[in-house]
Amino acid sequence: MLSPDASLPWAATVQAVPAMIEAIRSQRDRLSEIDGAIGDGDHGVNMSKGFGLCRQSLDALPALPPLPQALQLLARSLMDDIGGSMGPLYGSLFLAMADTLDSRPRLDAAGFGAALAAGTEAVLDMGGARAGDKTLVDVLLPARDAYQQALASGEGWPQCLRAMQAAAAQGLESTRMMQARLGRAARLGPRSIGVLDAGAASCELLLRTLAEAVLRAVKPSAG
Repeated sequence: MLSPDASLPWAATVQAVPAMIEAIRSQRDRLSEIDGAIGDGDHGVNMSKGFGLCRQSLDALPALPPLPQALQLLARSLMDDIGGSMGPLYGSLFLAMADTLDSRPRLDAAGFGAALAAGTEAVLDMGGARAGDKTLVDVLLPARDAYQQALASGEGWPQCLRAMQAAAAQGLESTRMMQARLGRAARLGPRSIGVLDAGAASCELLLRTLAEAVLRAVKPSAG
């Protein structure tokens, strides 16, 4: 088992944000379909636009930047170019993660957990959502807690990432039977019950993809 003390050089993380961009762009229609049930139906389109602009910024660089710098670019793209609440929320998430990682010499299990915790707090502070409100917070909170619990139990880094992924998936599914308390969907009252939250869906997708990118980098280094 790869210990929690394992670490990666930043050069091994350059594919993480590009993978997240591709995941959002490939799932654009699904995310908009989910959003259309109780929202404006444009979540996938808006997210794909913001992530696509980040891809353009990355392509303009001589080489792909390491994860902290790539997350900063992504945060700026989302804050500047996505309308509504999701741009600032995701921008805050990724900027807080980037700031937490930026001073570290390498990426390790503790650093990843600290970044996830900082990003989650940034979203809580900005949006005011809490568990049970049918938002991306219902994915972030259980994902953060599962990762930290696995880390505190001495699990290896891959196991911590898998625990985060599983909790994020469960958090997404939990939004199905919640009544929306914030945003446009809140006006529907009980009619918002029975469908997933689009922000939670994109958040689960992003956390899953980020974890997979780190896992792909970790496994060769373990060998």
